[in-house]
Amino acid sequence: MVTRALLCSWCVAGGGASHLALRTATRLASPRIAHLCTRAVVARPPQGGSHEQQQQQGQGQAKVQAAQEQKQKLNEGVTPRSQDFSKWYLDVIAWAELADYGPVRGTMVIRPYGYAIWEFIQSWLDAKFKETGHSNMYFPQLIPYSFIEKEASHVEGFSPELALVTIGGGKELEEKLVVRPTSETIVNHMFAQWVQSHRDLPLLVNQWANVTRWEMRTRPFIRTLEFLWQEGHTAHATKQEAEEEALQMIEVYRTFAVDQAAIPVVVGRKSKLETFAGAVHTYTIEAMMGDRKALQAGTSHNLGQNFARAFETKFTDENGASQYVWQTSWGMSTRMIGGIIMTHGDDRGLILPPKVAPIQVVIVPIWKSSEEKESVLGGALAVEKSLKAASIRVKLDASEQKTPGWKFNHWEMKGVPLRVEIGPRDITSGSVVTVRRDFSGKASKEFGVSLAGLDVHIRKRLEEIQDNLLARALTFQDENIVDVESYLELKAAVSEGKWGRGHWAGSDLDEVTVKEETGATIRCFPFNQPEASKPCFMTGKSANEVAIFAKSY
Repeated sequence: MVTRALLCSWCVAGGGASHLALRTATRLASPRIAHLCTRAVVARPPQGGSHEQQQQQGQGQAKVQAAQEQKQKLNEGVTPRSQDFSKWYLDVIAWAELADYGPVRGTMVIRPYGYAIWEFIQSWLDAKFKETGHSNMYFPQLIPYSFIEKEASHVEGFSPELALVTIGGGKELEEKLVVRPTSETIVNHMFAQWVQSHRDLPLLVNQWANVTRWEMRTRPFIRTLEFLWQEGHTAHATKQEAEEEALQMIEVYRTFAVDQAAIPVVVGRKSKLETFAGAVHTYTIEAMMGDRKALQAGTSHNLGQNFARAFETKFTDENGASQYVWQTSWGMSTRMIGGIIMTHGDDRGLILPPKVAPIQVVIVPIWKSSEEKESVLGGALAVEKSLKAASIRVKLDASEQKTPGWKFNHWEMKGVPLRVEIGPRDITSGSVVTVRRDFSGKASKEFGVSLAGLDVHIRKRLEEIQDNLLARALTFQDENIVDVESYLELKAAVSEGKWGRGHWAGSDLDEVTVKEETGATIRCFPFNQPEASKPCFMTGKSANEVAIFAKSY
């Protein structure tokens, strides 16, 4: 972020007291000017009338024009979604103050507002992990390179993305160290020491950590050199227990996506080519973004005994025989924040589902005189207190440096689900105005909302917003998944930006062909499958399953 202090054009033209404007050029979006004045604008008094009247009139005109300029600049900051979705996404991240680029290519700095969303994701998932018997722990970030080499498919899959440490303390290391891309190898090294008997199983752990993958093409939250996530690792005595665990955890992710983030997802099994390196099966939740590309929002892997055999992770069963453990791993990352942005956001910026919003309600008091300020601010403080008592996450924006109009646009940009406006007339009538972020125009506003029982009213509106965002996203998903019965139909669907769903019995080579010719991959074989088999749309062979193809992030 590059920030420079400039003399405002109002100061130069009006000859009034100089004040500062901030010119913000951010590398997340193309350079734009945010004219956010730090003091009230004073324009040159017009001719005629008393000096006091001239000054008041000049101040009023200046404030109106300043507010209009501020609103225009804020709106100009976001590229329309329909014009350039990728640019829109970056603009929203910048203007909503979610993240910024780090000094190392491909890294990002998660700003407080963005991190607050991640903290909610953490808290919800962490509670579910503990409910299902998992304990948190932590494994080292540096992993011996020899560990990665032990599982053949694992090293093959991750080798292009590895970041290596070769020098430590000014000396070349005897063995290269890998900066954690994932932790299956080091987890197994430790599990092999901790698991001896069937009495030690199941072993259920999770860690909250950062991982590093040397991505070539990066995008904030979606694909970065370093990102935050949780990764669960479990060991079991039987194949069935491991499979049940993998399915249980993908259901946890599905529940979060749908019930908390208001993102409908397709749950299913990955194809062999898309399966996690070293896993037997990978289960996924696939979400449709606003540009209709698929986002892999969470995965759960049945690792079978692949890593156990590589690391000799064994236990003695009830009959005294030595057996390899059966394992799983599963994870969700800060990528989910990107999913929330791209599922719900609009041309005015971010839209946050109330359940994940750091601020669910913003209160904007409106006054003109000092007498009005006292009564209005007192009423606003009372509203804030009552909402906090009702466990609603609320912020009172009583700052005097910005106009109410600027505040409206600012909090809309940050996706706050509900705004409460309160002015002198509202204080007199014992009511407020509420404005929903998921609607626009007149439909978003509700006038004369009584202060009596306001907390109940607002909680009801927040529930409605949550439900509406999910319903809207589900409708969009359903309208853009097309059933196909031929390869030509799949090509047509993908060319229109839609998902293609059809019966599939193709080979790995056929799958590669589809990717090379259309840019689409098999996102998953959905758990929800039709009962009857049909010919594969690619090969004509009898197919028992349908697969979903789509372009993806």
